[in-house]
Amino acid sequence: MISGFIVKKSTMTNIYTPEGRRVGVTKCVVSPLTVTQVKTKEKDGYQAIQVAYGTKKHLDKPVSAKLAKLKLKINPQHFTEFDLTTETVPEVGSNIAIDSVFTAGDNVSVFGVTKGRGFAGVIKRYGFRRQPVSGGQSDRVRAPGSIGAQTPGKVIKGKKMPGHYGNVTKQVKGLKIVSVDVAKNEIIIDGPIPGHINSWVTILKK
Repeated sequence: MISGFIVKKSTMTNIYTPEGRRVGVTKCVVSPLTVTQVKTKEKDGYQAIQVAYGTKKHLDKPVSAKLAKLKLKINPQHFTEFDLTTETVPEVGSNIAIDSVFTAGDNVSVFGVTKGRGFAGVIKRYGFRRQPVSGGQSDRVRAPGSIGAQTPGKVIKGKKMPGHYGNVTKQVKGLKIVSVDVAKNEIIIDGPIPGHINSWVTILKK
């Protein structure tokens, strides 16, 4: 089947293991993925499965023309591709369920876009310590301090300074699938994953 899945992040909660240990988990809402294209090495130069996910009201003309040609009555929000991990190739128009890709106990990595926090200072952005209040600088306690020296006479590239914080793609490795519930359209992953509630996240097999 395919090497990953697209899910929508839900809330965090905690569960108890059979050993009595409490662990934090993240619930995700699952919907079947629709296969829209099968890419082959002979035609496209690589092998992959293109799937559609999400829904929206209006489609642009290229997308609507493509779906009309395939005779698919869907209004997908996005398209993405996954590698093919088995010799069985799914047909165009078929749906891929979550239980055909993942099972409880699988080790995975999760990609998501972190929460955007706007313009932030170095204390919030990088965890800097506050400067001392004494010494006549009571209004500069959250400033970064010195940012350079006489040599080399410039601010070094990559210096930690205030700026835009969050809203970047981040990968979290070493996670595990706790359970897959097809009846509830839900998958539970141990630990936190990036993104806000109702944001799309990508789960890949490790």
